[in-house]
Amino acid sequence: MEVLDTGPAAPLLEMRGIGKSYGGVAALDEVDFSAHASSIHAVLGENGAGKSTLIKIISGAIAPDRGTMSFDGRPITVADPQAANAVGIVTVFQELSVIPDLSVADNISITRPPKRLGLIDRRAQRRRAEELLARVGCEDVNPRARVGDLPLSRRQMVEIAKALGRDPKLLILDEATSALTAADVERVYTILHRLRDDGLALLYISHRMHEIEELADTISVFRNGRHISTFAKGTQSDDQIVQMMIGRDVSNVYPPKPVRTEPPPVELEVSRLGWTDRLSDISFTLGKGEIVGLGGLDGQGQREVLLALFGVLRNVSGTVRVFDHKGVPRSPVVATRPDHAMALIPEDRKTEGLMLPMSISDNISLTSLKWLSRGFVIDGTAEKNAVDGMIEKLRIKIGNPDDAVATLSGGNQQKVVIAKWLLTGPRILLLNDPTRGIDVGTKEEIYRLLRELADAGTSIILYSTDYDELIGCCDRVLILYGGRIVQTLEGDAITETNIVASSFNLPVESEAAAEPVRPQ
Repeated sequence: MEVLDTGPAAPLLEMRGIGKSYGGVAALDEVDFSAHASSIHAVLGENGAGKSTLIKIISGAIAPDRGTMSFDGRPITVADPQAANAVGIVTVFQELSVIPDLSVADNISITRPPKRLGLIDRRAQRRRAEELLARVGCEDVNPRARVGDLPLSRRQMVEIAKALGRDPKLLILDEATSALTAADVERVYTILHRLRDDGLALLYISHRMHEIEELADTISVFRNGRHISTFAKGTQSDDQIVQMMIGRDVSNVYPPKPVRTEPPPVELEVSRLGWTDRLSDISFTLGKGEIVGLGGLDGQGQREVLLALFGVLRNVSGTVRVFDHKGVPRSPVVATRPDHAMALIPEDRKTEGLMLPMSISDNISLTSLKWLSRGFVIDGTAEKNAVDGMIEKLRIKIGNPDDAVATLSGGNQQKVVIAKWLLTGPRILLLNDPTRGIDVGTKEEIYRLLRELADAGTSIILYSTDYDELIGCCDRVLILYGGRIVQTLEGDAITETNIVASSFNLPVESEAAAEPVRPQ
């Protein structure tokens, strides 16, 4: 194992010989790790590499089986997150801990509310919330607002403000930008650089290489529960880092696209789709075996298009023709029927895609029980065969199908969500940012799966906030701006430059290669 010589300064956090196993499987294996003050330390690795176990041990969420930990020069044992907070270790997990039914101010001060005469001082609590929201660049968020009414990106920023309110010495951020808009990401960059300059140690877990390049001073790579290497930013290329993470060379992340001599048969036709002030005059077609991307700046109506097609939204105007059936699906139940055969992979797998306490097996079979039952009784053999087939097809890494799905890594949880819907045999697959918060190796497997599905005749609409995914996966890309499709890119016109230009409703580089779409 190669470890960077970081100089004479003693580390703020030092871990030695840390081990943790689940059911005989080592999540961490004799790991040595350290982090220094005034530094942003990125931790990289595939889902299941040990990153989550590492930060859960540091934050007191779980206890190691062996090993020692010291903080600020003193040996410590963090029995729980409260003990970690007490010494100055605060974590912002990818799974948000904000309580939707409470206000922003209540959430930010939930563990230490200001008090007066033994009662919560609401005025002081709102002032504190305003100060912390301003610190994270969210002056537009009302401290009295109910958190559940905020968009996901704003809930994420409230989570960060809440963490800063605990005055951390070590701040751990697990995929802290995965749900943020581009503007919010820039704010977070500024905040983290300021915190580093103020003397904090920051551990940053992300699967976005451009974020690591922007933020990190030091990088550590984990694989299969082992600490592979620690090095200074800029001393290893992206390809070398990826090889460390997955243990193999990834020369072709995206499978090749098919060469079409003629347009495929139309499976889905959307005409003048509209919804409130969020969507207007959305018109496009989706051919059999096509992967059509939805691009543009975040929040321009892409998610609403998917929800409208899947029957989630009410009072949708316009016309949708699915195969030979005309009309906007009235509900997800209608959308999933064999005559529509649609499936939606939702944005947030934790709250919208999975039943976390239930088993892996139950989650995968949940949407297909009507086809796996005889009368009112589930056919256990048929269910087991279907579940085992999906686990093998998607290469889901599990211990036992009866384990709770919450025990899986984020990437494997996402595979369970995909498996659940693939088991229904969809002909049209709608994907809402499906690789958010997923490691490079799992992303590669999902890209391969999507192309295999498309080649077998499944029609796919893919919304992604990652431009590389749109370029690498999609046959066509529809750019939305202000709830309208303003540009259709295809072929050689699907470039980062054209996607960015179209996202701001600007002309693309080659008008011959890109077809402007005008409102009807």
